[in-house]
Amino acid sequence: MNVIVCVKQVPGTNEVKINKETNTIIREGVEAILNPFDAYAVEEGLRIKDKTGGKVTVISMGIPSVVDMLKETIALGADEAVLLSDRAFAGADTLATSYALSMGIRKIGNYDLVICGKQASDGDTAQVGPSLAEKLNIPHATNIRKIEELKEGYIRCQRLTDDGYEIIEMSLPAVITVVKEINEPRLPSLKGMMKAKKATIPVWTAADINADTERCGLKGSPTQVIKTFVPVHEIKSELIEGKPSEQASKLAEKLLSMRFIKCV
Repeated sequence: MNVIVCVKQVPGTNEVKINKETNTIIREGVEAILNPFDAYAVEEGLRIKDKTGGKVTVISMGIPSVVDMLKETIALGADEAVLLSDRAFAGADTLATSYALSMGIRKIGNYDLVICGKQASDGDTAQVGPSLAEKLNIPHATNIRKIEELKEGYIRCQRLTDDGYEIIEMSLPAVITVVKEINEPRLPSLKGMMKAKKATIPVWTAADINADTERCGLKGSPTQVIKTFVPVHEIKSELIEGKPSEQASKLAEKLLSMRFIKCV
């Protein structure tokens, strides 16, 4: 069973900087980590490999330094990793991102299942997985908490809902997005870390995957961010002085004026 796992590098800090001209996140020079949900996607891919054989290929799109993050997935047990990196990909929204990933996956070829994390911590849109499936023209299911059965051409899994879960059956190849309830990510082994140190991660450009640059990056992004800002949380307080009876009276008047209570 050949599995492709899509991962993303996200800022590892709350101090996110925004490019005021493009309204996109500045990723250069910022501490970065593997997107938390993607760690569960990688682990699930490795567990499938342990049970059924085959291989796990990890793919990501980003700046050249993402290579280091991809080597971390090799240390965990992934067989191969590929980075899509090109100035043409810069500033991509979820539509342009899913297009570029779909072209990269088509180039990799020979896959049974594509696994993505539920969402990225720097966007929280949860749109790339479903959009990727549409680009690849294959079935998809989101918020998967457990794979019940997986065999050639078939998958049955549990999809997390607000009221519990529902059973989803699909033909393969397919795309699933996973939630953290699905597993507990492993730690890298010494053998894996040695392999990762020697690994060479191929970097593919838009030309390498035959991508239409008009559908990549800012050019291929219909989502336009008009304004970005950090919400201001203000806490106002007022000290009510006087005797207890006076304080109670003033407090009641204040609550009445703010319509928190009604006079009956």
